[in-house]
Amino acid sequence: MADLDRRAVLLGVAAMTTAAAAPAVQTAWDFTFDAIEEGPLPLAQFRGRVLLVTNTASFCGYTYQYKALEALNADWTDKGLTVVGIPSQDFNQESDSNGKVKTFCEATFGVQFPMAGLTHVRGPAAHPFYRWVRAQKDWEPSWNFNKVLVGRDGQIAGLFPATEEPDGPKLRRALTAALEATV
Repeated sequence: MADLDRRAVLLGVAAMTTAAAAPAVQTAWDFTFDAIEEGPLPLAQFRGRVLLVTNTASFCGYTYQYKALEALNADWTDKGLTVVGIPSQDFNQESDSNGKVKTFCEATFGVQFPMAGLTHVRGPAAHPFYRWVRAQKDWEPSWNFNKVLVGRDGQIAGLFPATEEPDGPKLRRALTAALEATV
């Protein structure tokens, strides 16, 4: 009987050690950006919502998408969607300061959705969120206005190039499916 008790204890310790060593599954909620207006922008504040994380730039041929992104955010916020803008200079088409980006976005397109400060979205200097996306899906933004759809569970639900318009049918179908999914 003593041997049985000792084996049970050893098996329990082994199980706890294995559980402690197993890495926790990361979700989008584990990442924090610097907000465009200073301070943190933790994605955890959007837990349970669907996110459309879009890397942006002020001087790109796709900059007009800000208008559709803002409309999408405003029209679908009650359904559980939040658009998050991630300005990046990685493609050499963004202003050199957060203040300039913020002023441009608000004055030109009336942007109200949350925005990060200037952020690297690709390569070795990429923000940890984008390194996570690359590790999960072998994908990184190839240009400005690439979109990462995050489901209510914090997992990647879709990836979209700049050519996929915010009000395009493919993205709308993916958004609807993500919003209808339960966690």
